[in-house]
Amino acid sequence: MTALPETLPLPLVLAGAAVLLLLVLLLRPRRDGGAEARALAEAMAGLDIAIRRLDEGQSQLAGGLRAVSEAQAAAQARMAEGMERRLEEVQKGMSVTLHGTATRTARSLGELQQRLEAIDRAQAKIEKLSGDVLGLQDILSNKQARGAFGEIQLADIVSNALPPDAFSLQATLSNGRRADCLLHLPNPPGTIAIDAKFPLEAWEGLRAAQTEREREQAARDFRLAVRHHLRAISERYIIEGETADSALMFLPSEAVYAELHATFPEVVREGFELRVWIVSPTTCMATLNTLRAILKDARMREQAGAIRRELGLLHKDMERLVDRVGNLDRHFDQAARDVEEIKISATKAGNRALKLEAFDFDTAAPDLPRPAPRPATAMPQRR
Repeated sequence: MTALPETLPLPLVLAGAAVLLLLVLLLRPRRDGGAEARALAEAMAGLDIAIRRLDEGQSQLAGGLRAVSEAQAAAQARMAEGMERRLEEVQKGMSVTLHGTATRTARSLGELQQRLEAIDRAQAKIEKLSGDVLGLQDILSNKQARGAFGEIQLADIVSNALPPDAFSLQATLSNGRRADCLLHLPNPPGTIAIDAKFPLEAWEGLRAAQTEREREQAARDFRLAVRHHLRAISERYIIEGETADSALMFLPSEAVYAELHATFPEVVREGFELRVWIVSPTTCMATLNTLRAILKDARMREQAGAIRRELGLLHKDMERLVDRVGNLDRHFDQAARDVEEIKISATKAGNRALKLEAFDFDTAAPDLPRPAPRPATAMPQRR
């Protein structure tokens, strides 16, 4: 509460004013004593009323100031209580927020750690793959290693498509040439040779060409290299009387196969004329599946005699089974007749038992029926 300035009390001020007024009246020249006395009495009465009113106003002012002070104190107390409560809520909210933030931060750090570990594993795999790619590039840069790579891929495809006795790897022909794979098929068509080598240097030159002139020169070199390889396969692996009249050139790349058919169709047609069929891994698998069907059909023809013999024996077994079923059926018929006769005898025996129970006797003994002789059944002769 704000302190009031220190001043003289209001009654003292009013008393001083009354004294001054009396002094003024006394010091005035006297005209009429009675009138002055009345005026002085009236002044003193008015002054007394004013003093009483001022005293009442001061009392009211003091009460108002006291009420204002109490209200201000209560308001300050309520404000302090509200501030404390608000600060407590803010503190609780900050605690919850900080706890949630810490939890989310810890979770994010954990996920980040897992992602970093996944990135490390992926980086290791990428490094390993880079090493494998470099190794593959080294293999493809070496002609002998490149041939071995194509031979391994061809061997995997052939071994997955054909039985082991239907092909031979690295087989030597009568002319001394060694084929990468020989497919053993019945005549026709006979044994088919597959070559897995390919002039990759010309293909790499074609892919590396930048200018139009370089591309034209690389295309001519590639065309000549493929034609030379096709003629070499036709001369080495097509032997009359020993192999089929055609051979296969295996390309270990689908991209090279597609480019060859799209850009160099005349080379493919020349291969047809030389009876050398160009195949990729996909088309080679399809061709081998067709050859497997041919092998299956040929082996079924080889086993046709044995199949006919087995069918004859099966026919005899079926005839024997029919005879035995007929014999069993006759036995069932005889058993059914025996059961009917047993039922007739049981009925007669039951009737006689009823007559005995009723003491109903016939005087003349009836002639008992004689059982009919059973037909002789011949036992089936086992075969």
